[in-house]
Amino acid sequence: METLTKILSVAFGGAIGAVARYGLNLLFAKTFAPFPFATFFINVTGSFLIGFLLILLQDKFPTNENLGLVIIVGFLGAYTTFSTFEFETFELIQTRQLLWAIFYVSLSFAVGLLSVISGALIARRLI
Repeated sequence: METLTKILSVAFGGAIGAVARYGLNLLFAKTFAPFPFATFFINVTGSFLIGFLLILLQDKFPTNENLGLVIIVGFLGAYTTFSTFEFETFELIQTRQLLWAIFYVSLSFAVGLLSVISGALIARRLI
C-alpha cells in the first residue's frame, strides 16, 4: 500500500506540473521567436523552485515523504523541460541558427544554475 501511495503522489504532482507547463507554453506561444522563451522560463523557474523547495522541505521544514514526491518528483519532474530544451536546441542547429543555439544553451545553463543557487540561498535564510 505504501508503494501505491508513493506512485499516486508522483502521478498527482506530475499531472499538475504537466498542465502548468502546457499552460505556460500557450501563454508564451509565438513570443520572442525564434528563441524558445517558454522552455527557457520553465527551466529557470523550475531550477529556482527545486533549489528553494529541496532546502525548505528537507532542511527547514522536514515533511512527509509523499509531499516531497508530489512536489519535487511529480510536479517539478513534469514541469521542467530538459528534453524539450535539448530538442529545441537541435532544431536551432538544424535550421542553421547557430548563434541562437549557443545563446540558448549558454543562457539556460547560466541562469538555471543561478536560479538553483538563489532558491537554495533564499530558503536557507527564511528561518
